[in-house]
Amino acid sequence: MDQAAGTERPCVSLPLEASLALSEDSSSIAQARRFATTFLTTAGSNGTVATTADTVQIIQLIVSELVTNARKHAPGPAVLHLRITGTVVQVELHDSSPVLPVAHAHDPRRIGQHGLEIVAALASTVTVERLVTGKRVIAEVALPTTPS
Repeated sequence: MDQAAGTERPCVSLPLEASLALSEDSSSIAQARRFATTFLTTAGSNGTVATTADTVQIIQLIVSELVTNARKHAPGPAVLHLRITGTVVQVELHDSSPVLPVAHAHDPRRIGQHGLEIVAALASTVTVERLVTGKRVIAEVALPTTPS
């Protein structure tokens, strides 16, 4: 990743993937959203994959929810990894907490704790794995067949 002059420009190569180490403060949420947008825009503009504004917004929301949860519940390091394989975008977040997130039953009166619900509604699959150093959450989103 090129971080010269304060820019966050993912290096795009085959397979298309990029990682971002996240700071432990709330500024990492906006940083992660910008990183994901740049990654998808770069991949779409070089003609390698089809992306749409809707896809970018979906990925931004997934990234926001996963990073927000990591910053709220995992006080240590976290890494966002984005990967495009074929027609799928994988949003992967590693954090230091071994506690696995739980999707709660739908309750429109509940305030908060909707993050995993939102991610599951937007992604085609969501996988959560406990690791020796914490956990990994992977959300997969299908890319459109043609660019916008």
